[in-house]
Amino acid sequence: MDHAIQLRAAAPSDHDWIHELRHRVYAEELGQHPVHPSGRLSDGLDGDNVYLVASRGETRIGFVSLTPPWVGRYALDKYLTREELPVLSEEAPFEIRVLTVEERWRFTVAAPLLMYAALRWVAARGGRQVVAMGRTELLDMYLAAGLRPVGRTVRSGAVSFEVLSGSVAELTRTVRERHGRTLERLRAGLDWRLDVEFAPRADGCEHGGAFFSAIGTDFRTLARRHEVVAADVLDAWFPPSPKVRAVLSEDPGWAARTSPPTGAEGLLAEIAGVRGLPVESLVVGAGSSDLIFRAFGRWLTPESRVLLLDPSYGEYAHVTERVIGCRVDRLRLRREDGWLLDPARLAAATGSGRYDLVVVVNPNNPTGRHAPADALRAVIEASPARTRWWIDEAYLGYVDPGESLAGLASVDARVVVCTSLSKMYALSGMRAAYLVADPETAGELRRWTPPWPVSLPAQLAAVTALRDPGYYAERWARTAELRRELAYDLKELDRFSSVDEGVANFLTVTLPPDGPSAARLVRECRRHDVYLRDLSPMSPAYEGRTVRVAVRDTEENARIAAACRNALDALRARATVAVATPVTMAAGAPVGRVSR
Repeated sequence: MDHAIQLRAAAPSDHDWIHELRHRVYAEELGQHPVHPSGRLSDGLDGDNVYLVASRGETRIGFVSLTPPWVGRYALDKYLTREELPVLSEEAPFEIRVLTVEERWRFTVAAPLLMYAALRWVAARGGRQVVAMGRTELLDMYLAAGLRPVGRTVRSGAVSFEVLSGSVAELTRTVRERHGRTLERLRAGLDWRLDVEFAPRADGCEHGGAFFSAIGTDFRTLARRHEVVAADVLDAWFPPSPKVRAVLSEDPGWAARTSPPTGAEGLLAEIAGVRGLPVESLVVGAGSSDLIFRAFGRWLTPESRVLLLDPSYGEYAHVTERVIGCRVDRLRLRREDGWLLDPARLAAATGSGRYDLVVVVNPNNPTGRHAPADALRAVIEASPARTRWWIDEAYLGYVDPGESLAGLASVDARVVVCTSLSKMYALSGMRAAYLVADPETAGELRRWTPPWPVSLPAQLAAVTALRDPGYYAERWARTAELRRELAYDLKELDRFSSVDEGVANFLTVTLPPDGPSAARLVRECRRHDVYLRDLSPMSPAYEGRTVRVAVRDTEENARIAAACRNALDALRARATVAVATPVTMAAGAPVGRVSR
């Protein structure tokens, strides 16, 4: 029977075969390790490594080993110190190792498939960089694949290796360019069992909003919106102010057909009055993403150096790294610190003046943590004059509008504050936002703003929303109550290693290391029409185990908790069945040698 090639994470029943194949290749054939009487070759990292396996029916074809950065150690540590190989500490890379294929499957698509699967697995855990050891005599092959030597050679037994590094995005692109037709041809019949989509997003930044796949992006089945819980995107759970709904319904035909004020003059004046800011310090846009692209495109070049928080809102990494091509560094927030931004660490990172731009999302998305304005202001004021600061305050209303740094931004040429009106005012569908900068900076951006940057319905809605602060203050307070209730219900499931509220309109749940991945939980919840956000692609810090959940109303929050419970029950049952019915190894597997 002709079986499809299967790609999957290794099961416990695969480990004997992995150890036996490793011995045949790396001990008997290559002489990298001494021959052992057991015929098995294990690894000191086996308890922490992740193995991906390719098989066909009951016949195992090959495997690849991955060491994630959260393990805290790499195989390379046996050969070089961190001072000799700083990439291990600076880049938090994933180590890809011992890509090994049985002899009869060499010169087939097996090795490219395993490498592609490894890169997709790494990307789905937020990995941006990989390291590997490549046999010196095969260096040209590694160079063609997109890996680059870091200038270190190591020797293991009779084998000499080059230490290599590469960008996950570039390596994935290279594999798809060289083997894309074969991969696409195999895709339909491939038994892809990894908890990551086969194909990466072609372009753009990955966001929430997958719930629209259930509703229909062609808008032909909008009634489905009443059946779907859209908790994977941070839209408000409440409707806009009744006054907003009234102004939009008064004459929707006129609002739809009429050109808005060219420069959104009324909206600018309303923001200035409500926020106590000079109107000449304001720039409006169709959502914060519009302002990010417009401003960063003016200020930054591929030579610019940028500091981002990690984890943080993904659009900033997308624009700076993938669109403009800046040199991007990351200040890593740490789980053991409660994801809090340490002002002292931030000051130390920015004090030298090497950064052209520093981006701080405050409160941060997705960690939900807020850095006090006074502490952040002190770091900014002490920073060098050449460094520009971009402060994203999209969720500040859930803390205290008095914590805004907008006043500082209006007088300090180094500081820009960006604020979305979408999330706080239940206007995500309208797309309205503004930034605050000193008048010269704001004036420059206004000159590069096209006419009619915000639609007439959006201008009407935003102006009216700003005139109804009482309604929104009550909704924001109610959001905090709903968040606490949802957190309590999820904690009651007793299935998560942590349930973390934060301060905004979402919370995060983290699965235990021996539990299902975040991707599997998200996928299983979709069977119940409940959409959650897997945070794994945003940062390796989440270890593939953390899910973000937007706060909804009481009824939908109950559906979220029920879906999580049912999903975890189903995943546990499947895991039990998988352990009870292990894959068996085909007899007479031929002797192989390494394929890297």
